[in-house]
Amino acid sequence: MSEADLGPVVLVTGATGQLGTAVAHRFGLDGARLLLVGTDPGRLADAARDAGLEEGRWAPVLADLRDAAATRSVIGEAEGTWGRIDVLVHLVGGWKGGTPVVDLDHEVLRWMLDQHLWTTLNLVQAVVPGMVAHGFGRVLAMSAPFAEKPAAKGASYAIAKSAEELLLRTLAREVGGAGVTANVLVVRKIDVDGEREKDQSPKNVGWTTPPEIADALAFLASPAAAAVNGQRIPLDGRS
Repeated sequence: MSEADLGPVVLVTGATGQLGTAVAHRFGLDGARLLLVGTDPGRLADAARDAGLEEGRWAPVLADLRDAAATRSVIGEAEGTWGRIDVLVHLVGGWKGGTPVVDLDHEVLRWMLDQHLWTTLNLVQAVVPGMVAHGFGRVLAMSAPFAEKPAAKGASYAIAKSAEELLLRTLAREVGGAGVTANVLVVRKIDVDGEREKDQSPKNVGWTTPPEIADALAFLASPAAAAVNGQRIPLDGRS
């Protein structure tokens, strides 16, 4: 059996969340081999079980992605598991804030930049050179409408997400000719409880479920999406 027949190697960060589990499940159904990133080995094992991943088709990756040197080291080791990383699905996020700009806490902004911008940059610098060397790669991340249209009292989140988006859209311009793409999915709210289907309303009509997000990511990760690069793709089109 050739290496290609064994399935792509997909690195999923934020793997222990409900979206991470849904994404791991979807890629697992497609025959991918999964590198699940988190900080708790027990929770990663639980996520792999919940995603229905078979033994030998996934491996845990323990990393604090805010640390550039540690990220490069750990990702380098993970890359050796199956010889490469074909797809990066970056789901790490978080939110703090709720204050006007004039009262913005510098530490809160730093925390938000750590979560969104710096984790993304650290991963890109660790993963993308190998993708370019192999002539194939997909870099995928999540964003929100506020990166383009900020809301009052949400500056720290908007700044961090817009910085992450600009980083990845710039990366797309730099690596597109090497068989590597970078794209961002824009989600208003992740509907983890299926509220939209249970009781649709003007409030939740634009929400997106984890399986819907996972399906979109799976397409963007495929060879069929080679022409989709440097895009911010909204998944709230019902609203």
